[in-house]
Amino acid sequence: MLYYLFDYLDREFDLIGAGVFQYISFRAGMAVLVSLLITITFGKSLINMLRKMQVGETIRDLGLEGQMQKKGTPTMGGLIIIAAIVVPTLLFAKLENIYVILLLVTTLVLGGIGFLDDYIKVFKKNKEGLAGKFKVVGQISVGLIVGATLYFHQDVVIRDFNLPDVDSDPPIEVNWFEYKSTTTTIPFVKNNELDYSKLNPTENELITAGIYILIVIFFVTAISNGANITDGIDGLAAGTSAIIGLTLAILAYISGNAIFSDYLNVMFIPRSGELVIFCTAFVGACVGFLWYNSYPAQVFMGDTGSLSLGGVIAVLALVLRKELLIPVLCGIFVIENLSVILQVSYFKYTKKKYGEGRRIFKMSPLHHHYQKMEIPEPKIVTRFWIVGILLAIIALATLKLR
Repeated sequence: MLYYLFDYLDREFDLIGAGVFQYISFRAGMAVLVSLLITITFGKSLINMLRKMQVGETIRDLGLEGQMQKKGTPTMGGLIIIAAIVVPTLLFAKLENIYVILLLVTTLVLGGIGFLDDYIKVFKKNKEGLAGKFKVVGQISVGLIVGATLYFHQDVVIRDFNLPDVDSDPPIEVNWFEYKSTTTTIPFVKNNELDYSKLNPTENELITAGIYILIVIFFVTAISNGANITDGIDGLAAGTSAIIGLTLAILAYISGNAIFSDYLNVMFIPRSGELVIFCTAFVGACVGFLWYNSYPAQVFMGDTGSLSLGGVIAVLALVLRKELLIPVLCGIFVIENLSVILQVSYFKYTKKKYGEGRRIFKMSPLHHHYQKMEIPEPKIVTRFWIVGILLAIIALATLKLR
């Protein structure tokens, strides 16, 4: 909204300084600043309000050290994360941008599903929360909306080009090459474009669209669940999400800049640079939330925050055509998810074969395994963050390592 106000003041009144809002870098800086101020300033008020409403976390006794001390800690803190993402985006981003609209819809819809889950747990005293099938329906719905938009919307264009020498005389015309909306990037591979439409031998457009939408649904569901599972100890999900969000902000800036994308030989995605504003608001919200969520946590984000964070990360990667990079960039979420799948599968297999279930880990998800090894919670979180930073560096290195 402020973007349009200052754009108007710049055009109509030539107001000094108003033109600075045209720069993505300035608006991104303002977005992260406002996001931090919202979380830190209003976070305490939200915590106090949640305490008055007795919105406390119900803790299942898993036999973990210090676990029962967290009983009654306010949950649903994801509300402040969502506000700190949405408000700066509305203030500083171009709201007609289709990618910004998609990310806002994802944030609000998945945040709403998480809110319902937390509400049922806290106010209805139902430890199970929202039935799993309803969560899945919500995640599928978001994937369907995102996939259909990315496939059919006219503003979703991927381009490549031969950038001319700016000093050439006479000037050389730019040669543009448009990609299909189903084209993505394979990391660590030269000439690394992959077209999902090749998976459809019939070449029927509706079938191709269906395949692409199913792929989108898979990523949205998997990463939102991964973030949800990771949110098990203080600061882990928020810190990991901040690292991933900052990496995606860099990738968005490069993909939306014709010169940088040409230099690094990556897909140029027009209008995707506007996602930098959303990403910086996202990072600011996660970092600001750590002010109250770091050990010992004064508030938990709950499913309200974790489902929306994971979904947003998945959609950002899909929009930037970096979804095949998710196993690296979102390695923490993926490993946490896999640890649960492997534990449950192996337990069922051994119970069927030997009559007694056996475990791979002391407890899943993985962070609980290390808690069972009596490693202090802050040390587990810090080490996971370090691994997350290393994975982010590897993800950025794929821009040149092919």
